[in-house]
Amino acid sequence: MKDIAQRAGVSESAVSFALNDRPGVSEVTRDRVRRVAEQLGWRPSTAARALSGEGSATVGLVLARPAATLGVDSFFLQLISGIQEILSERQLGLLFQVVEDVPAECAVYRRWWAENRVDGVLVVDPRTADPRPVLLDELGLPAVVIGALPGDDGPATHPGLSQVRADDAGAMAAIVGRLHGLGHRRIAHIAGLPSLAHTERRIRSLRIEAERYGLAEVRSLPTDYSDTQGAEVTRRVLAEPRPPTALIYDNDVMAAAGAAVTTGLGLTVPDDVSIVSWEDSALCGLVHPWLTALSRDTVSFGRIAAGELAALLDGGAARTVHVPLPSLIERQSTAAARD
Repeated sequence: MKDIAQRAGVSESAVSFALNDRPGVSEVTRDRVRRVAEQLGWRPSTAARALSGEGSATVGLVLARPAATLGVDSFFLQLISGIQEILSERQLGLLFQVVEDVPAECAVYRRWWAENRVDGVLVVDPRTADPRPVLLDELGLPAVVIGALPGDDGPATHPGLSQVRADDAGAMAAIVGRLHGLGHRRIAHIAGLPSLAHTERRIRSLRIEAERYGLAEVRSLPTDYSDTQGAEVTRRVLAEPRPPTALIYDNDVMAAAGAAVTTGLGLTVPDDVSIVSWEDSALCGLVHPWLTALSRDTVSFGRIAAGELAALLDGGAARTVHVPLPSLIERQSTAAARD
């Protein structure tokens, strides 16, 4: 502030008023101070704001999922890595908590707001009937939803809430189109939690694509994302009189478990059953055969989300950002259908 004051020819208190948008200086002085500050590379110090009572210099992230499923899910590890990169650059801390369900998550937001623990939050796993956006509106907590809310909910409905949207419908359409091109007519989607908005979009997209291609033997079966349930559902569908010739799994862990079950039943991947993982990871290249998977830059996903929250904290307007459609990386687990 002293450097800015000297170069702008004003007092340090005038610099403080100008940079914090407070009355007490003219617009001419305010503009001059801001130009000098920009020339000197100045930006707000979140740590100083916290010490002055203007902010906590911390953002929150709550995961309402079974804790047992998080330990084997590579998506969240990569997502948090990307989030942390941006928060570190901004000198913002991350307050992280795992809870049992959405009501418990809402209780955490209320507590954090009452205690002034966080300046904003990152929200994951949008629900089909989601109470969190309305609550965050009421609390006045800036937030970024990672994923996409149901319908057209967004900045127009929730002015303090940005979204980083992934095209789940488009990704499912790409998978089904490729499997159909390989001659698969019986497809089972081993889905995640049915209450999640992105699960609902994937299931709906699968149904639409099945109708487009005239596929009568296509269905989705929800799970809790765990390898245990993924294996159980795989074993059940492959024991049917007309088993699917292709399996789509909503994460890499279930896909790897499904591949193990398939070979354990005496079937061959991909000759008897083709397998596609929704999430790509190192695991997809460690199992045999290597798994075909949707590949997206999850670390970048986290960076974008954290950057959008930082923009809200800086006074920016809420907005919706679309991430690129993931690409289908074909490996050894998919091939032409035999029947």
